Amino acid sequence: MAKLILETVENIQYLNEEDASGKKNMFIVGPFLQAEIVNKNGRFYPMSIMEREVIRYTKEKIERGNAGGELNHPSSATLNLDRIALKVQSLTREGNDYIGKAKLCGPLGNMAKGLIEDGFSLGVSSRGIGSLMDDKKGYKRVAEDFRLMVAADIVSDPSAPSAFVQGIMENVEFHWDEDQGWMEQVVRDSRKAIDKLSREDRETKGLELFEQYLLKLSK
Repeated sequence: MAKLILETVENIQYLNEEDASGKKNMFIVGPFLQAEIVNKNGRFYPMSIMEREVIRYTKEKIERGNAGGELNHPSSATLNLDRIALKVQSLTREGNDYIGKAKLCGPLGNMAKGLIEDGFSLGVSSRGIGSLMDDKKGYKRVAEDFRLMVAADIVSDPSAPSAFVQGIMENVEFHWDEDQGWMEQVVRDSRKAIDKLSREDRETKGLELFEQYLLKLSK
């Protein structure tokens, strides 16, 4: 079953550039994505899978101007427009890394810019959905069903991510729905349970189902 996969990058740089009108913009530059190594989360991305996803993401998101990223990770795999803080401009392969360049934008991007200027250490973290396979060497290999959803979100304190929050987010299972895209498996299961109830039972058992839904998310 596909799950949310998060990867954080710490060694990024901040650049200030002027556009044609003289306006100064701040950019985040660094290795947003990495393949062919076992990363600090114990996961291995084959280059064939990473390259395929970067090509697709570039065509579907970057070239269309829709490659946004949020300030801090949300609890879902999809992009929330009201949380956008950056716009990915490019992903360029250098060896086994993809060097990204993202422009800070919008109110939350300005907030991140202010934090950076005040000396806060921020990083970027990607979001993807896919399955993980156990490798004989002890690490997790990302499977062929991997799909890159967001190339970069802005995250705080990248050297010490919250294992508890990340653990909850990464353990939510997803299901592909032709009409609605990626849906959390727990949502799908809850909907099935509700659909089986009569109208009377829905009123009396609705709270119980909601409590079960929250319990599954916490696990």
